[in-house]
This record gives sequence, structure tokens and C-alpha cells, in this order.
Amino acid sequence: MTKATSFVAIFLVGAMALFLGELLVTAQEPCDVMALGSCAPAILSSEPPTWTCCSKLKEQEPCLCEYSKNPIAKPYVNSTRAQMVFKTCKVSIPKC
Repeated sequence: MTKATSFVAIFLVGAMALFLGELLVTAQEPCDVMALGSCAPAILSSEPPTWTCCSKLKEQEPCLCEYSKNPIAKPYVNSTRAQMVFKTCKVSIPKC
């Protein structure tokens, strides 16, 4: 992972964490956006998703609609690359 990609991944996880409280209230699920940090390399580059990434995506699947409505997370959750990661991990693409 390049230095720029690392910075973007860290920023993404940090920025998404700011909205965690709101997401917990609105989704009424055990949503933990920080858990998706393991998917940042797969979403931001051409790396395949890891087992950990797929496992966390499956755990967070009920929360993906809320993440897709979040102004910070939306560009990443709705990206073409994220859709490929969802498919690879056999996670339903959110239709919200």
C-alpha cells in the first residue's frame, strides 16, 4: 500500500468514526464502522479483500444502508470497487 493510500485509509476510518454514534442510533444495530477498516486496502486499491474484511462486511451487512447514506462513508460504500468487494465477499449490495 502506498503512503497516499495509507493516509486515505486512515482518514476514511477516522472520519467514519465521527458518525458512529449517529449510526448506532439510526440503525439500531450493533454498527461499528471502525470494523470496516480492514476493507480499506481492498476498496481503495486493486488488492483482493482479506478473510477479515469479508467477515467484518458480513457482520456489518445490516448497517450498510446507513453507511451508504452517511456523507463521509457514501463515496466509499457506493463506489464501484466497493461493489466488487461486496460481491467477492458474498455480501448483498445495499439497495436503500
